[in-house]
Amino acid sequence: MVDAVVLAGSPNNGPLKECSSVPYEALIPIGSKAMVQYVVEALAQTRGVNRIVVVGPRQELVNHLKDDRVRVVPAGSGLLENVQRGLEELPGTRRVLLVSSDIPLITPRAIEDFLELCQDQEADLYYPIVPKEAVESRFAIPVRRTYVNLKEGVFTGGNLFLLNPEVVSRCLPLGQQLVAARKSPLRLCRLVGLGFLIRFLLNRVTLEEAQARVSSLLGIRGVVVISRYPEVGVDVDKPVDLALVTRTLQQAY
Repeated sequence: MVDAVVLAGSPNNGPLKECSSVPYEALIPIGSKAMVQYVVEALAQTRGVNRIVVVGPRQELVNHLKDDRVRVVPAGSGLLENVQRGLEELPGTRRVLLVSSDIPLITPRAIEDFLELCQDQEADLYYPIVPKEAVESRFAIPVRRTYVNLKEGVFTGGNLFLLNPEVVSRCLPLGQQLVAARKSPLRLCRLVGLGFLIRFLLNRVTLEEAQARVSSLLGIRGVVVISRYPEVGVDVDKPVDLALVTRTLQQAY
């Protein structure tokens, strides 16, 4: 069993502000629910997930999250503090699933598949990537994602991590920079070195090399797994993303 922390503290002061006036992105309505509800409900229905902590605007979130398994704690001043606040509510946990609140298409099966991919490997951090063809085959219209070209193919990054809580304070500051740069392949490669950048531009970087380089930078053992579920990588950070997930969820219900 693993525990889960959902990060729901991002203020709604970016592109999505034109779609909704709610103060936090996690509270943006999609159909009859707030965006974060879809994520929490998927986690609650996932086999292998035990406790769930949501870090964000507590007063607003408790009105949307009624499950007794879900604990809501107020957000701090940044990502590192929010992760630490979530982990403080999960004493004794050995593995934590860290999930963003902006992936409302996520399903229990997609999460279970990710956990199954991770279970046979020993690492401090697990991260999913999704092949471009899996994303394109899932949706009837083109999905605007940022893709990275590796020797094995073209991939987009996911929005959940499985991690060892003991390494968080050591690797999260640089990890935060890597995550922030994930939608800018060139910026991402600048963080990992010029030689790596050149090989990346020539499409000569393998998945194993990328995994080893990031592990070395963070000072941990990291593993990248390939998920065939595009739901783990389709986040909502632009109005066009919100339109896509709204349409997709309306068709599903």
